Amino acid sequence: MIVGLTGGIGSGKSAASRVFESLGIGCVDADVVARDVVAKGSPALSAIAEKFGSDILTPEGQLNRALLRERIFTSPADRVWLECLLHPLIREQMLAQLKQQPPPYSVLVAPLLFENNLDALCDETVLIDVPESVQRQRVTQRDRVDENQVQRIIDSQMSRSDKQARATHCLDNTGTLAHLESAILALHSHFVAKSS
Repeated sequence: MIVGLTGGIGSGKSAASRVFESLGIGCVDADVVARDVVAKGSPALSAIAEKFGSDILTPEGQLNRALLRERIFTSPADRVWLECLLHPLIREQMLAQLKQQPPPYSVLVAPLLFENNLDALCDETVLIDVPESVQRQRVTQRDRVDENQVQRIIDSQMSRSDKQARATHCLDNTGTLAHLESAILALHSHFVAKSS
C-alpha cells in the first residue's frame, strides 16, 4: 500500500514524514529524488546547463537551485521545459524506491502530488494543511526569502481548497508538533489495519 503525503510549501511535510519514519514506515521523498536526478555529473544537470547557461551551476559544478527557482518562476515556458525533462526521471526513480520499502505500507512525500497526478500511484493521500499566511511566515523565516517570492511559489501550486477536496485525509498543522504526531499516529493505525 502506498500513501501519498503532500502539502504546500511551509506546511510541515518534512516534519510529518519524520513522524512516519519514526514509526518505522519507509518514506520516498520526491524532493530528495529530484535532487538526485540533477546531481553533479548527471545527464539531466548537463541538459539544464545547456539550456540555461553555465551560470546555472555553482563553482563546484552543482545546480544553483536558488537561481534556477528564480528563472522558472518568472518564465512559465522554462518551467514547462524543466518539468518535461525532470518529471519522467523523478517518477521512474520514485517507483523503483517505493518497490523496495518494507510492509505494511510506504509513504510517497511529494509537494506536487496532485499537480503531477502522482496520487494515481497512491491508495490514500494525506494533506498537511495550513493557511497561506502561515506558509508565508514559515518560509520567509526558514529560507530568508521575501514574501513575494514565497507567494509566487504558492500561486504556482494547486489551490488549498482544491487540495483539500482531492485529499483522502486533511491534517491541520497550525498547532504543535505533538498535535501533528498524535494525528499521524491515528492515521498510522488506520493504514496498518487497511493494509493487513
